[in-house]
Amino acid sequence: MEPLKHECGVAMIRLLKPLSYFKEKYGSYTYALDHLYLLMEKQHNRGQEAAGVGVVKLNTPPGHEYVFRERALGTGAIDEIFGQIGRQLPKNVNSLSAEEIATSTPFVGEVYMGHLRYSTTGRSGMEYTHPFLRRNNWRSRALMLCGNFNMTNVDEIFNNIIATGQHPRIYSDTVLLLEQIGDALDEENHRLYRQYRDTLVDPILAKRIEDELDLGRVLKATSPLWDGGYAMCGVTGSGSSFVVRDPHGIRPAFYYFNDEIAVVASERPVIQTVFGVHIDDVHELTPGCAILIDRQGGVEVRRIMPELKNERCSFERVYFSRGSDADIYSERKKLGANIVPDLCRMIDERFDRTVFSFIPNTAEVAFFGMVEELHKRLDRKRKSEIEELVAAGELTSERLDNIILQRKVRVEKVAIKDIKLRTFIAEGTSRNDLATHVYDITYGSVNAHKDTLVVIDDSIVRGTTLRQSILRILDRLHPVEIIVVSSSPQVRYPDYYGIDMPHLEELAAFRSMISLLDKQGRSKVIDDAYHAALLNSTRPAAEQENVVKQLYDEFTDIEIANQMAEMLTPSEINARVKLLFQSIDGLHDAVPSCPGDWYFSGNYPTPGGTRMVNRAFIDYYERCRAVRYKPHP
Repeated sequence: MEPLKHECGVAMIRLLKPLSYFKEKYGSYTYALDHLYLLMEKQHNRGQEAAGVGVVKLNTPPGHEYVFRERALGTGAIDEIFGQIGRQLPKNVNSLSAEEIATSTPFVGEVYMGHLRYSTTGRSGMEYTHPFLRRNNWRSRALMLCGNFNMTNVDEIFNNIIATGQHPRIYSDTVLLLEQIGDALDEENHRLYRQYRDTLVDPILAKRIEDELDLGRVLKATSPLWDGGYAMCGVTGSGSSFVVRDPHGIRPAFYYFNDEIAVVASERPVIQTVFGVHIDDVHELTPGCAILIDRQGGVEVRRIMPELKNERCSFERVYFSRGSDADIYSERKKLGANIVPDLCRMIDERFDRTVFSFIPNTAEVAFFGMVEELHKRLDRKRKSEIEELVAAGELTSERLDNIILQRKVRVEKVAIKDIKLRTFIAEGTSRNDLATHVYDITYGSVNAHKDTLVVIDDSIVRGTTLRQSILRILDRLHPVEIIVVSSSPQVRYPDYYGIDMPHLEELAAFRSMISLLDKQGRSKVIDDAYHAALLNSTRPAAEQENVVKQLYDEFTDIEIANQMAEMLTPSEINARVKLLFQSIDGLHDAVPSCPGDWYFSGNYPTPGGTRMVNRAFIDYYERCRAVRYKPHP
């Protein structure tokens, strides 16, 4: 498939011992900084558009900087950031005194956060790069924020903020959340100030506020307004920190604590690898809960919101997360295995005339599962045939040789990822010609004009790479038929919870469904859906229905798959092309812990998702079909 832009990745480290402890035990003041680099680098897959690092020092005296931030754009952002940080560190940093570390050494502190970004809104640039920072002369009111999230009700949050008299300078969910949480943080400071103002005086009063700041109260005051998927990290200038996860568990978050450190990351195996800990030591943050760490290093997991229906993202398991996670690896194999019954019907059990392969690199694990299941299926078929021959007294050496030795699952590595498409060729025929060489092929792996070639991919989203590159290249092997298998169901709907998915009309499944309606002369169905979407848009989000689902209901999955195959097959292809998709039931069977399937089913986990898909359909219709529209008489 053409790569989707992943949702973002987060990493957070809180030292629970003094910096001198890590210098003495591990030989370096930069223990946390070094490990933050590893956490971010091993989550590089989650964001290659930008990255950022934030650090808070707890023991810096007044007059010295205590909050540091470094951000960079581009695929090399991580190396650029840590290179910049390294140049700011004294060469003899590990020979410095504790006082020098506290007063004059940047980026050596007790609280660290890291962020990897892919834009989910089309907005890019440094002003949209996390972490975001809200400065204040009172450390307990300063706030740094980053997250893997997208809010579907930004308008509502914006109106809530301006109703308090604030004037946000950027209209983005991250900035709005920073200001909303910052306002609640100010209120928490005021609460403690009112509690102690009659018994304490500054600076003792300010210190007491820092020590007793309750970020759980701040999150409970702000989170009820949020509609979206999120794993969000925050830290105050005084060192109190939090990580909070949405109540449906849409976006992932994992943590590890011991008596030295508290660590949070978007993926479990990253923590396992970087800190060398067992899988059982790394825990998933329960949806609706927050990890709260106070200034003194006290760690608490507290419920902030009621846990709602489990909507953990299934696409996270199919594609986005690293396959090195033990559970994800087995799930992806099961996805490949679950497609086998339908695949065998499609090839009519002709193993002798079928070659099986995969599209590198993300579909490789599903391929393993598919091949294992094919072997099992063929073994069962062999056993049955042998038993029948034995019962009939007709088992001969020749027949046994034919059953066991001649009939095999033919596995080849047909496609090889050869080069990366160069972005300096931006338009037209040259770019399309170059795209055909993204993959290379293994010549001689298919019997020309005789074999069916089956290739498995993890998903088909836009279908652009399939049409421009993969099918053209595979056809050079001259198979009689090419079957492209998707280990996930048809991607029919955009995501609105932190993953950069295409607009409706860019989705191959949506284009195919619309094409079928047009071919059948049923464009009125599309017009009616537009009117239904307009009517829905006048209702509260919680009362809206997904009108796009009604359009898909006009056809079977197979009809849409066949139309998609027709639309994505270039005219010069000689082989017959078919598409086979995982069923939604097969997805849930393989990935039972993460049932969130709105990309495939249109069953959005929050009202905001339904509202946004209806809005997307209205935008599509008015942009792409308004000229065809004829008002009802």
